[in-house]
Amino acid sequence: MDGREYRADFPLLANNQFVYLDSAATAQRAASVIQAEKEFYENMNANPLRGLYELSIRATEGYEEARKAAAGLIGAKPTETVFVRNTTEALNLVAYSYGLTYINEGDEIITSVMEHHSNMLPWRMVAEKTGAVLKYLEPKEDGTLTEEELTSKITEKTRLVAIGQVSNVLGCENPVRQITELAHQAGAVVVVDAAQSVPHIKVDVKELGVDFLAYSGHKLMGPFGIGVLYGREELLDQMPPFLRGGEMIETVTLEGQTWAELPHKFEAGTVNAAGAWGLKAAIEYLQSAGYETIGRIEDELTTLLMKGMRELPYVRIQGSEDPLKHHGIVSFTIDGVHPHDISSILDGYGVNIRAGHHCAEPLMRYLGVGSTARASLYLYNTREDIEALLEKLPEIRKILGF
Repeated sequence: MDGREYRADFPLLANNQFVYLDSAATAQRAASVIQAEKEFYENMNANPLRGLYELSIRATEGYEEARKAAAGLIGAKPTETVFVRNTTEALNLVAYSYGLTYINEGDEIITSVMEHHSNMLPWRMVAEKTGAVLKYLEPKEDGTLTEEELTSKITEKTRLVAIGQVSNVLGCENPVRQITELAHQAGAVVVVDAAQSVPHIKVDVKELGVDFLAYSGHKLMGPFGIGVLYGREELLDQMPPFLRGGEMIETVTLEGQTWAELPHKFEAGTVNAAGAWGLKAAIEYLQSAGYETIGRIEDELTTLLMKGMRELPYVRIQGSEDPLKHHGIVSFTIDGVHPHDISSILDGYGVNIRAGHHCAEPLMRYLGVGSTARASLYLYNTREDIEALLEKLPEIRKILGF
């Protein structure tokens, strides 16, 4: 099984011959998503939440319909669902609004060495400003976080645990439910970076029991500049606003102000309503394909890719040897070749992959590599895409004189 039947729905892929294997960075957009944004500007283009005339009301209704879709995708309530620009902004919102308010000197913040910088640097900031202690979970070579590691690091001093559900480098899935149970026993809250999980696997915030969870629209075929933060309602109620200005207020006087109800308290200024409408279309496309189908496509193609790579003795795959534990992400190196050269040479053959530290420099050092090349898949990839990459890997070393 591959994504041949879906590829035609994506104009950039349908109209070009290149191979796109960088979906962990950003996914391609289906025609229905592109059309949805266009539709908003053609039929609903007014400032939502502010006007009492029909066009503005229509924009408001569309914006709130999109919120219901974004909430429903992860089993949340609309009042717990805040629109932001991306996962990075969502995590910073929690760090500034919750972290700086409720984390104190001597408290412990737990994250992992596998985190994207967006789920590491905000917590370092909180630790520096409050005097809290930042500790890191260390995985096994395949990315596994053992029970011993979790129980030794999450203690009665822990007040917040920030963890990525799926690593953007190793593709491994972390035991979020187990982490949440341990954290809650210690009286801590759990913040989940779901940028790499929500596009690929079913996520339910209530089943996981997490306190905060963030995902980006652009990684699940939605527009740039729209993302989602879920927060437990009682926590969001207690948190001060992250940004202040238009629309996030109830009243303002010269002496003070009161805040708008959730979730608008955290959505200052003119919102990205067109992006939200496009995200709604992306969610509908994802749901029509189904997570089961997405998983089958990714698993089959990842298996094919890793099998072919193992036949090349100079290729080193990072992470688990089991392709079913990669969620469509395969990071690798080639002996004697810098990952930037791998990517540049493949680009000359029309094969697009990522190269670098993938915003995870501490993990690179932990793995003992400076950087890696990364091929990442989605539902529109085909066996031909994988075969094109495998066919060109031997050419890289030949070109460089090996």
